[in-house]
Amino acid sequence: MRSNLLSILSLVCLLASGVLAEDVKPLKVLMVCGGCCHDYENQKLILSEGISARANVEFTIVHEEARVKDDRTHQISIYKEAGWAKNYDVVLHNECFGAVTDVAFVDGIAKAHFEGVPAVMLHCSTHSYRTAKTDEWRKCVGQTSMSHEKNRDLKVQNIAAEHPVMQGFPKEWLDPKDELYKNEKLWEHFIPLAKAFGEETQKDHNVIWVNEYGKGKVFGTTLGHGNHTMQDPVYLDLVARGLLWTCGKLDAEGKPLPGYGAKQK
Repeated sequence: MRSNLLSILSLVCLLASGVLAEDVKPLKVLMVCGGCCHDYENQKLILSEGISARANVEFTIVHEEARVKDDRTHQISIYKEAGWAKNYDVVLHNECFGAVTDVAFVDGIAKAHFEGVPAVMLHCSTHSYRTAKTDEWRKCVGQTSMSHEKNRDLKVQNIAAEHPVMQGFPKEWLDPKDELYKNEKLWEHFIPLAKAFGEETQKDHNVIWVNEYGKGKVFGTTLGHGNHTMQDPVYLDLVARGLLWTCGKLDAEGKPLPGYGAKQK
């Protein structure tokens, strides 16, 4: 009843302001991707096309690779620009540069989210910048993780079925040939949404979550090593909901607010 009321109120607010759903401007999404160990060339297309089929979004994609293969010290150039995130409604991170040690550089990335720009953290973004002697990126992500278990099938358990992001996510989802990232520390505002059992560690690890970092809302998942995972409708539905949630455009039933679903072609 409450969720229905919220949806109705959202629609009434749009109508009262004279804005029709079809006139809602798309969310401006900055996707930053690149680095070692993953097929970012194809993943940027899988994600941008898959999310666009589910939400009213407009992507700007920054894809950078190190000059030397598997060099994990590369610093993505957009992060060096003043106010690098100010023109976007949300930033989707799908990068893998774990050996960057420049604290000022790393803190500058996190600062944009602390000041209020929402973030979506996918897979190796959790391991990025892990050698830098600062916790700001880890606080932004919501957890500290320094390693993962071997690539294998994961049974993902939905532990927060009532949360808007997890509405429609299976009670148990088989994610074949993925990597289980080990949770070493969960930061203060981390809210777990799904977990998987570690065969090597013999304990559960959180694999889907939401977080608050300063004024910024964050959705994260360590799932998504391979293209087959990212292409799965369950995964794309999840990430689309997570992105909308960070922007305050998801209702209590996990549905986009009026105007923020996929545009009809």
